[in-house]
Amino acid sequence: MQAKAKHRPTERGPFRVEHLRSGDPYELSNGHPVYCAPTGGRASGPNHLGSSVVGWDPAVKEAGVDTGYSLGEGCLRAPDVAVGNVPDKPGWVKGVPELAIEYADVGQDEEELQEKIVELLAAGTKLLWVVRLNGPRRVEVHEPRKQMRVVLPGQLLSAPGILKNALRVEALYDRSEAEKATLTNLLQRRGYEDLDAVLAAGREEGREEGREEGREEGREEGREEGREEGILAGKRGALRRVLDRRGLRLTKADAAKIASCKSGRELDRWLDRALVAKSAAEVFKRGAGR
Repeated sequence: MQAKAKHRPTERGPFRVEHLRSGDPYELSNGHPVYCAPTGGRASGPNHLGSSVVGWDPAVKEAGVDTGYSLGEGCLRAPDVAVGNVPDKPGWVKGVPELAIEYADVGQDEEELQEKIVELLAAGTKLLWVVRLNGPRRVEVHEPRKQMRVVLPGQLLSAPGILKNALRVEALYDRSEAEKATLTNLLQRRGYEDLDAVLAAGREEGREEGREEGREEGREEGREEGREEGILAGKRGALRRVLDRRGLRLTKADAAKIASCKSGRELDRWLDRALVAKSAAEVFKRGAGR
């Protein structure tokens, strides 16, 4: 949400964290309410993308969106995306996230944003990224007792001790880059370094099946057929792995279609679609583009 705040008096306000309920469009700063307006379309999409990218990093155990953190009896802050200290229980979370991400677009109250940054860092947040969507795209990196620095598109963001993988700035707002980063993270959670490792495992599995079939038949023709079938088996295995890692469930008919497919080109087309499809049905839809 975009914070909207008028200039607040310096004295402590009357409101306390317990006065707010989950779903209230407010944060608290020094006992004063800070209204958080609904997020516009341009910022709501990136919020989702950013939470997916960092949330599935192999080193991350807890992540959340708009999680409310109680920094004291008169201070409640809810970063757009939070990594670390997001317990699976009701109520405001005591403490702060290790990494917080804020998305800033048109209408952002800059004074309020800076106060939020100061309060989170002072309370223990190790790293805070501000993703600027208005004007030149960039990410402002804030750390305790360090000067703010700017990271530009094409450059990498890292969070040592919080995230395993560095990520491109674009992964926090561009769907294509976010998808690549998220897929890599999901594969690493399953023991594969990246998509190339999945494909290599499939090819090795196929070669082994081919060698075994060739040995059993004991003829050159058998070995050739075994190699060809091994390559197909490898492609089938790679396709199944990608579908599984992306959470695209196969119907029995789809599984049978993969198992019976004898066309390497067709399997390649399905694999290309599986990398970006939103459902398994899109992968096998006739006439779909690569």
